[in-house]
Amino acid sequence: MEDRPIALVTGATSGIGAATARALAAAGYRVVLAGRREPEGAAVEASIRSAGGEATFVPTDVRDPAALRALVARTVELHGGLDVAFNNAGDVGDVFVATHEQPLSNLAQVLDVNVKGVLASMQAELPVMLAAGRGAIVNNASIAGLIGYPGLGVYVASKHAVIGLTRAAAVEYAETGVRVNAVAPGPIDTAMLDRLCATPEVRAQLLSQVPMGRAGTPEEVASAVLWLADPANSYTTGQVIAVDGGFTTH
Repeated sequence: MEDRPIALVTGATSGIGAATARALAAAGYRVVLAGRREPEGAAVEASIRSAGGEATFVPTDVRDPAALRALVARTVELHGGLDVAFNNAGDVGDVFVATHEQPLSNLAQVLDVNVKGVLASMQAELPVMLAAGRGAIVNNASIAGLIGYPGLGVYVASKHAVIGLTRAAAVEYAETGVRVNAVAPGPIDTAMLDRLCATPEVRAQLLSQVPMGRAGTPEEVASAVLWLADPANSYTTGQVIAVDGGFTTH
């Protein structure tokens, strides 16, 4: 059995997930990629392999707990275990809709991916890590889980829930060798940011709230995920690292 660590990334077909999968592979991890969009997932897998890394794409919908269990089982089948999981898949839903006008269908859609998806992912991953007596889970929250933001009430609520799940699990498994942390990205230059910022004026207004004055890159978030995943940081659990250019400092 190879001794290179094994990582699983959901929502790995683009943006932060794809960047993190590439960064993990570059750091020597054997990476299993998961996502719904098969052509994009295959392209990320190919890009990792062409750079000399090891990656396997497994089509998966995080809204389906059975599919997540099958994903983890496939990871164990391929590589013999699971050391790191980055639960990244997420949905922003309808944007800039006032609370009193939010359709309940939007609530169901966003919570299904962002909350149920993260919980079901951890439920699939944890038994493997607990059996091994080690592991690191990193959940992708958002600065929306740390603050309120007008017009994004459902998304804000979902990301607060991700942070709550992260902190509760960290306490539950603190003595087992399994660590659970989260990253909280601010405005990151991805398709999701493009969706939030429908016009240049909206983008400029949002970035004016960032002390660094710019959007972050997916690679900058990936660096934080790798730090949290590193066994050298074995005393860090239950933490939420904001990767936000200083957004939440004021």
